[in-house]
Amino acid sequence: MSLHSDVLVVGAGIIGTACAWTLQQEGYRVTLIDAASAGCGVTAAGMGHLVALDESEQELELCLYSLRLWREFLQAFPGTGEHHPCGTLWVAENEAQLAEAHQRAARLNAHDWQADAISGDQLARLEPALRKGLAGAVRVQQDSVIYPPAVAHFLSQQLVAAGGCYLSGRRVQSLAPDHVLLAHGERIHAARIVVTTGGQLSELLPELRVFPRKGHLAITERYPGSLQHQVVSMDYGQSSMRPDGLTVAANVQPRPTGQWLIGSCRQDHQTDTAIDPEALTAVLNAAMRLLPGLSEMRILRAWAGMRPATADGHPLIGVHPHHPSIWIAAGHEGLGVTTAWATAHIIADQMAGRTPAVHAAHYCPSRFTQPET
Repeated sequence: MSLHSDVLVVGAGIIGTACAWTLQQEGYRVTLIDAASAGCGVTAAGMGHLVALDESEQELELCLYSLRLWREFLQAFPGTGEHHPCGTLWVAENEAQLAEAHQRAARLNAHDWQADAISGDQLARLEPALRKGLAGAVRVQQDSVIYPPAVAHFLSQQLVAAGGCYLSGRRVQSLAPDHVLLAHGERIHAARIVVTTGGQLSELLPELRVFPRKGHLAITERYPGSLQHQVVSMDYGQSSMRPDGLTVAANVQPRPTGQWLIGSCRQDHQTDTAIDPEALTAVLNAAMRLLPGLSEMRILRAWAGMRPATADGHPLIGVHPHHPSIWIAAGHEGLGVTTAWATAHIIADQMAGRTPAVHAAHYCPSRFTQPET
């Protein structure tokens, strides 16, 4: 194959397709390549929560920037990805969690992202499926859910319609600063290469450490009208890790179909996506503790996937520390869907020599590498 592009994007998940489409809009000739098809890897295995997380100021800044870009995209392409503006209920089981929830609301409101404190009585009226006796919650109405594989597929089609190239079923075996070598010996050249292969990043660039963090999900049959909001425990992101490397916190998402998508957990030291019955049971029990009616529902399917994570919890976004023609967009863990557009715009701004809208130094890949000698 003799194909030359301005930019070659490796990986057609939600991050890669957002990068490819954004760079094509910037005027580059873009080729997008994937070992399988758009949106079928990590993007297909996770939840599609568009959520403002605030475990650090940097994380909140990145989320809010991206959520506003998501809003612009969905206004331009309404109906894409089964978008469902259900909002989020951050549920507190006790007064200590409620105090943390109120602090979260204050942080979000300070950034003009509306968050309302909800009392226990209000919560019972607002979401009757929740168990009685909860301390209260914070409702974030601008959060939403989406089906990410459909968005990735749509963006791959938009890329082609805009004059770009999309190659599916092509596995990259190795890369160099100006080309990639495919598994069957084909070579594709590009002036710049953007690597968005998530957990497989280290196979192509072993000097950049991204490791897998396993998660389990389950989905119910259809129960229309039974859940109005995404329900997330205030333990989410804060629950302690068990000796076996497992952390669990309830995260239950209403799908437009009436199904419930149930998570969530993080499990380290795992090497495959086989279902761990103990981990899946822990996920379902955590959800039933908040939503007891789940015990009467039928689970249609369960699966596990691998989130691409980094040692400090921040993604890698930016130019390779030793190869100025290679760019990285990987390691987003559970926030890849939410932060896809921010990631794409950071890459586009840096390629064009512009200052990104957020403090991109937090995500520079050089923080995990040593200078070459």
